[in-house]
Amino acid sequence: MLTVAHLEGSVQSNFKKQLDSILLNFKQDRGNLIPILQQVQHELGYLPGEAMQAIADFLHLSSSTVYSVSTFYTQFKLVPSGRNVVRVCRGTACHVRGSASLLRDIERRLGIKPGETTADREHSLETVACIGACALAPVMIINDDVYGRMTTTDAGKALGNYRANKETEMKP
Repeated sequence: MLTVAHLEGSVQSNFKKQLDSILLNFKQDRGNLIPILQQVQHELGYLPGEAMQAIADFLHLSSSTVYSVSTFYTQFKLVPSGRNVVRVCRGTACHVRGSASLLRDIERRLGIKPGETTADREHSLETVACIGACALAPVMIINDDVYGRMTTTDAGKALGNYRANKETEMKP
């Protein structure tokens, strides 16, 4: 019979094997910190505390050094992202064309603020300084799909395409 403790041990063992496999590809050189963090995040989807501690031990760095680097760069996530990552451009062209109201509407619909993930881990919300599609302002990206000339109505429709459970309605 499988117990919760047995399952947790199995998950922990798999995590350790995965992390060890990543670290084997790198020399124990502090210059490898960022590439290791990037690889761990690529494999795990985020940087769990246990992984950062293992990286610190591997590179003979303090855990605070690894934490400082991972929180300095916005590319690193310390919590798992949602299945769908929604990014809203805050660049000048997008701002002038209404990205602030677009962002507020998306926050309301999802019930989260930028940098947060919904409780069901279905959506994460982020803002970016500039997407580089100024002619399409305001712009939002969901996963790898770019949506230009967005209105709040269009945003609601686009978000609806990414709901895991079509029976659960978005907040009106």
